[in-house]
Amino acid sequence: MSDPHQHGGNGGFEREDLGAKTIFGFLIGLAVLGILVYFVANGVYRVLDGYYKAHQPAQTPLKQTTEGDTRDLQASKVTQRIENTFPQPLLETDERNELNDFRTQEEKQLNSYGWVDQKVGVMHIPIERAMELVAERGLPVRTGETSVGSPAKMAGKKTVANQAAQQ
Repeated sequence: MSDPHQHGGNGGFEREDLGAKTIFGFLIGLAVLGILVYFVANGVYRVLDGYYKAHQPAQTPLKQTTEGDTRDLQASKVTQRIENTFPQPLLETDERNELNDFRTQEEKQLNSYGWVDQKVGVMHIPIERAMELVAERGLPVRTGETSVGSPAKMAGKKTVANQAAQQ
């Protein structure tokens, strides 16, 4: 009896897999395509840059620049216009140094003596000294009667009214 599923003597699998020649051909084609895309993109950017340079507005004859490119001149004009037009604060240009300067000024004020308002006689003192003074003297306590519309006074009136109603 013969087996109906057996088709020849090769055992049911392909004898030839994907060859090295095909793989190397694909990789070389991929590299050529990558290089081609690079040169096409570079050419497009050069054409667009040339177009932009050709269609720039004319420079003012009063302001001379060393380069023929007016984009830098336009950027500085825009920055000057923004600084002159808009009120402070502007966008930060050097965040790290500006923040460090701000923190240094704050630390200096928090750890030194100085006038807040000399006409009125208000000064600031270092935090450590202020904590020592509070520890020695204690916090100020308000003496006197509570205000007319305070919740404590209103609760007292209700209690007096409730006691009068009960009698």
